[in-house]
Amino acid sequence: MTLRIIITGGTFDKRYDAIRGQLDFKDTHLPDIIEQVRVGVPVELELNQMVDSLDMRDADRQRILDACRNADEERIVITHGTDTMTETAGVIGRAFEAGDPALTGKRIVLTGAMVPYAVSRSDALFNLGSAITASQLVAAGVYIVMNGCCFPWNKVRKNRTLGVFEGEALSSQ
Repeated sequence: MTLRIIITGGTFDKRYDAIRGQLDFKDTHLPDIIEQVRVGVPVELELNQMVDSLDMRDADRQRILDACRNADEERIVITHGTDTMTETAGVIGRAFEAGDPALTGKRIVLTGAMVPYAVSRSDALFNLGSAITASQLVAAGVYIVMNGCCFPWNKVRKNRTLGVFEGEALSSQ
């Protein structure tokens, strides 16, 4: 069964621009990552947008929801910036729970990185691998996978002080 990865930007895909001295976007790292880690399931990549989640607006979240609705695949991973990942998960989760027929049976997992993939000691590979695995194991619904934990979309928050996601992980229920 094919897995769709919807790419939205976030820290996951940022690169360091040495001339300007800041992080920005150029291209997604996902094709290189998929090749590097030798994912064992067929993967379809979809570049939805490249935006810092702090700059994401309602229309951007709607594009992500529409991509989930339009996906033929039942297993979907979304790479997303961590600052507003819970907001986007809420948009998708509320549509799922309202019985949106285009989302029925889908397993939608959002993940991101606290440190860009292109920077040493990034958590991007670990989080992506965890999300890909979770998408194959969880029941239909919407989840956030970060820090080795899988959270239902409405039982998680980002602890900005500690730089981790916390809440009621599936393993603790």
